[in-house]
Amino acid sequence: VATETPQMDMSEILYNPTERDAHYGTAASSEINMAQYMMDLHDERATFNFCGGMMFQLVLSKKLRTHLQTIGVGDANQPKLFDKSHAGMSRIPDYEKSASADNINVFHGREVRKVKDAAGGMGFAMHLSMVDEQSPDPESWTMPELIDYDGWGHDAGRNWRTADDLAREGNVEYGNVFGKEAYGLHHRCFWHLDGQNRVWLSAEDGCEGYAAPSKPKWNALMDKFKF
Repeated sequence: VATETPQMDMSEILYNPTERDAHYGTAASSEINMAQYMMDLHDERATFNFCGGMMFQLVLSKKLRTHLQTIGVGDANQPKLFDKSHAGMSRIPDYEKSASADNINVFHGREVRKVKDAAGGMGFAMHLSMVDEQSPDPESWTMPELIDYDGWGHDAGRNWRTADDLAREGNVEYGNVFGKEAYGLHHRCFWHLDGQNRVWLSAEDGCEGYAAPSKPKWNALMDKFKF
């Protein structure tokens, strides 16, 4: 008699630190296959809990996701997951205030709002793109964004851009991916752990969120019994 292979519970693997380490490798010892973890977070429309309840869907640019597919365990290009002592970009090695990113330690990111159909139900997304001077990512930062970046400062004094703004600067993909009503702010981002072995996506200004399901399991269970 044929038996069905049990399907993996991706929510447990993505959000439960114990299950994550068993599947991708031990994060605390830097053995984690962070490239695969990032791709799975993207593919599963995973969410991050920012600021005590603001649920942001992680979205990777097509070029960045394609790049991550080429990275194996132990590869020098494997994205870095910093330990809990690096809970702030200014604490990572060789930190400097700039617009640079290397797709390993630091990524070019965007905080996007009014996103069409965003997981988490709040219209929020965190977008990571690829830095490649030879073949630029069409979803990455525009030249004006690179020039005016000052993401170590408070976001209230920074230049928030709409989809139309970015299209005028040369990034037409933003509106295609997130919708014409979307707007947001560009940030440099990095990954780190906390004392509970949770994975955090952190912006340079200190705004950050940890990988967490957008709806607690008990709420989802209660939904099944609604009349």
